[in-house]
Formats: sequence, C-alpha cells, structure tokens
Amino acid sequence: ISVVALGFIWSRLLNDDPIKLVPSLTVGLIVWQFLSGCIAESPSILYRNSHLIRNMPLPYFIFPMQLITRQFIYLIHNAIVIIAVVVYFDLPITKNQLLIIPGLLLVIGNLTWIILLISILGAKYRDLEQIIATTLPLFFFLSPVLYRIDQVKFAQEAIWLNPFSYFISLIRDPILNTTPPLFVYLTSVASFVVGSLIAIYYFGKYRQKIVFWL
Repeated sequence: ISVVALGFIWSRLLNDDPIKLVPSLTVGLIVWQFLSGCIAESPSILYRNSHLIRNMPLPYFIFPMQLITRQFIYLIHNAIVIIAVVVYFDLPITKNQLLIIPGLLLVIGNLTWIILLISILGAKYRDLEQIIATTLPLFFFLSPVLYRIDQVKFAQEAIWLNPFSYFISLIRDPILNTTPPLFVYLTSVASFVVGSLIAIYYFGKYRQKIVFWL
C-alpha cells in the first residue's frame, strides 16, 4: 500500500500520468528489492556459513542458491501488490505477460554467477560487504526504478550502461504489457554465458583456498 501511495505522490511531483507511473514504479521497486537483496547479502554468505563449510562436505554452490531462493520467495509474496495494481489500473492481460518466464530465468541465471563471484571475493575481502552497501543506493538512482526509460531520452545510453537496467526491464516490461527490446535479451544472454565462465574459472581456481579465508 505504501508503495502505491508513493507512486501517486511521485506522479504528482513529476506531473506524470499516474496510470503509467504508478504501475511502473510499483513493479520497479519490488524488482529492485529482489535484486538489491541478492547483491547486498552476496559478500557475506560464505563466511556467515563458515561453521557449516568447515564441518560438513557441502557444495559451495548451495549457499548462493539458498540466497536466491529466499529472495525469490520474498518476490513472490510481493507479487500480490503487483497483481493488485494490475487489477486496479485495469492493465490488459496479453501474451506479452508470458515473457516474464524467460525474463525471470535470465535474471536468476545472471544473479547466480554474480552472487557466486561476489561471495568468493567477499570471503577474502571482508570490506567488500560495506563497499557494496554504500554503492547500491547510487545504483538505485541510476536505475530506471523511480522513472521510465522513455522519460529520460537524453540519457538512455548512460542508463543502459547500468546492468540493473536490463534486469528490471526483463521483469517489469512484460508485466506492464511491453516487450523488452531485443538487445536486452541478447545482452543478458551474453552476460550469463561470459559471467558464468568467469565465475566458474575463479571458483575452480580458489575453491581449495576458500575454507582457509573463512
């Protein structure tokens, strides 16, 4: 309810149509909560589970998946607000909404290698958690959460330099009955492939050392 109320207030301040801005802002904030929740906890998930890692032969990969699963459950709970907004503003239900499935899969796939890579770095460099905590608010304002990309035509190229913009577009656009641009899918797929290879390489390289860092 507070998110929707914020949307109406924000639409007044921007002198924008609340029918367009409120659903976009609501979905954007909920998606951002999912993304930022995953990233913010990433540096600490290994050393916070160090007692399990030292005493049980658990695969390291299980901890990033636990984090994503927990945050995804929060996302599903918050989806009730999204459904209420869609019904209240009478947004059309079309086949475009089915694109949320590949969009979510791409986002989760990219978050998996990002979390794995950050968790490895966070196990060695404990200050990484504070660094990410201080930079996430900056990315929040640089991401198309409080505004739509079509509202800032003068800075669209800069917005697409932010990886969060792709993740938000993959989830929000289908919900709002808009098809994400093709380059968003292509960039996300390329990011998943390249990022996964990098994360797997560093994991294989430092796997035996992680337990000593903890």
